[in-house]
Amino acid sequence: METLEVRELTYFVAVAEERHFGRAAARLGIAQPPLSRAIKAIEHRVGVPLFERTSRGVLLTAAGEVLLEDARRLLEASTAAVARARRAGSDQPRLVLVLKPGADGGMLAEVLREYEHAPDAVPVDLHTCGFREHAGLLRAGVGDVALIYGKDPDLAGLDSEELFREGQILVVAQDHPLAARPSITMDEVHAQPTPLWTGDGSVPRQGELPQLVALGRWIHLAPISAGHHLRRDVAAVPVSDAPELPVLLAWPEQHRSKALASFVRTAVDIAAERRSLR
Repeated sequence: METLEVRELTYFVAVAEERHFGRAAARLGIAQPPLSRAIKAIEHRVGVPLFERTSRGVLLTAAGEVLLEDARRLLEASTAAVARARRAGSDQPRLVLVLKPGADGGMLAEVLREYEHAPDAVPVDLHTCGFREHAGLLRAGVGDVALIYGKDPDLAGLDSEELFREGQILVVAQDHPLAARPSITMDEVHAQPTPLWTGDGSVPRQGELPQLVALGRWIHLAPISAGHHLRRDVAAVPVSDAPELPVLLAWPEQHRSKALASFVRTAVDIAAERRSLR
């Protein structure tokens, strides 16, 4: 079975993304003729055309589109593997946990405390991220494991374990009409004239959200545990019929370090104990 080397995949991706041999060669820091020969050799080994040559550049064939998606993933995995290996092999190996600020279900302190005494434990660094950034950071090798909130997370190339599920609150300004309510429903949330932030790329950026909520410009849903980390100038209102949010621990499929396995076991055990006490 034919295989392609990392160098060949790098050449292919550059041409596929630039749609032009000259620009791809400049990006790679090589001359155009050897790049053209390399692409022809790749097509010969794959056995099908990957590009359609035109007077203005190149276009991907259907086969090229498929290879581009896989090649990007393989190159990302290769880079990530090197980053994780360097961390694990350093004089002071560490584990990097990716999470959104305040989105730990209130269990992170206990997990870190127990993990310190677990077999194969190493120091844990925290890498904070924004909405739906966890998976990309894991795949890029920036992090080793992540705490992920929310439904339908991006888990491509990742293994995961659900720790627990949590209800939601609505975060509003202190003087918002709903602020004094003991609870509300999702219908009431969607009926509000104040825009509801959904995290789907609409403004505001997440870093601006707390200030704009406090000013009464936006409202947003958050996990119940996030209510312990809110600003003093906002209010949290329980949403009685909001869908529960799963809280997952996720890590790259190919990541098999003893330190990671020990961390996952610690978190899963603590989550199970908490569920049993409910």
